Amino acid sequence: MSATAFALAAVLLALPAGPGLTQHAHDAGAPPARLAPAAGEAAAAVDAFHAALRTGDREAALALLAEDALIFESGGAERSRAEYASHHLESDAAFAAATEAALTRRSGDASGDVAWITSEGRTTGAFNGRPVDRLTAETMLLRRHPDGWRIHHIHWSSRAAPAA
Repeated sequence: MSATAFALAAVLLALPAGPGLTQHAHDAGAPPARLAPAAGEAAAAVDAFHAALRTGDREAALALLAEDALIFESGGAERSRAEYASHHLESDAAFAAATEAALTRRSGDASGDVAWITSEGRTTGAFNGRPVDRLTAETMLLRRHPDGWRIHHIHWSSRAAPAA
């Protein structure tokens, strides 16, 4: 883990779940998700990253990643924006364009120039001729830069959705 990602994680673990958080529960019976108002701009950066992937705007997606971004996915790691660009960016963009992703829960907070956003969802459709129905979980750690929020760490995981 890069020193930047480690420092962000340490700060985030110390953040309290304070009052004033808005609740966004999308599925009945689940505990409410909480996105602090202070995390709104960081969440918008996360959404812009996903929108850029979905539309194939690779430059916009990369512009939202810090140079030293650390990306965990499927048990592997990419340790920089350049490494991500040369390995999984193309396939992630193709997958995002071919499938539908629905956000079901989101929480997060910010303290100063550091924010964390967690998202849960469901991705459906078809990719490479195969049906897709996955429950997804994502954590992103971001830092505010002079020109906006940048993603410093992504952790993606998914599992097959239960049969209906």
